Amino acid sequence: MGPGLCARAVAMLPLLFLLSLLTLCTVLPGSMDMGASNSSLPSPSAAGLRPGQGSFLYFAYGSNLLRERILLRNPSATFYSTGRLQDFKLAFGNRRGRQNGRWHGGSATILQSPGDEVWGVVWKMNIDNLSSLDKQEGVTSAVYIPIEITVHNDAGEDLICRCYQLNDYVVSLPSPQYKQVICMGAKQNLLPAEYQKKLEAIETNNYDGPMPIMQEIEAAMKNVQQTMS
Repeated sequence: MGPGLCARAVAMLPLLFLLSLLTLCTVLPGSMDMGASNSSLPSPSAAGLRPGQGSFLYFAYGSNLLRERILLRNPSATFYSTGRLQDFKLAFGNRRGRQNGRWHGGSATILQSPGDEVWGVVWKMNIDNLSSLDKQEGVTSAVYIPIEITVHNDAGEDLICRCYQLNDYVVSLPSPQYKQVICMGAKQNLLPAEYQKKLEAIETNNYDGPMPIMQEIEAAMKNVQQTMS
């Protein structure tokens, strides 16, 4: 390399160094912001939970509307309030179209739907019952996914709640028995009359075979009536 070329190469070194610094300063802040943003989002397993708290709020919109139903597997559940989930709608289906062996039909889920609303019950539960609630909802089998939602109640509170949404949802009609439990829960907890009418109008698959879970619920309701009498 001749003396002229060497001189030009040396003269370009400060410019190349400056360009490298500008590139580094442009890329790094963006990468750091993305990481901070993602880390602030709750994982599904932590949905609705707060570190150090011994209880959590759970929003029920399906069969767990009925007190006797939720207490079968989750004895710590206590009524907190009724509530409204805005911009969602109630729907029924099965994961990937597979038959629900417990209820013999579609299970309730919630779907985002601007302008619609889902009414339900907010239960306060001990953290010890988190595993039993997740098991009931089939979380380990990926049937339902825990999600975190904000529910509004008549007291003006915005409640951060744990809720569950059906995974890989395929439309399927619910059984009459499943619909009955949902309607009983809505009536028991005095959900709005218009919403109860919508529940009563839900079409079913007319299943009339055996259903052990209904026997459990009916026995629990009978025990409550005997205790009160």
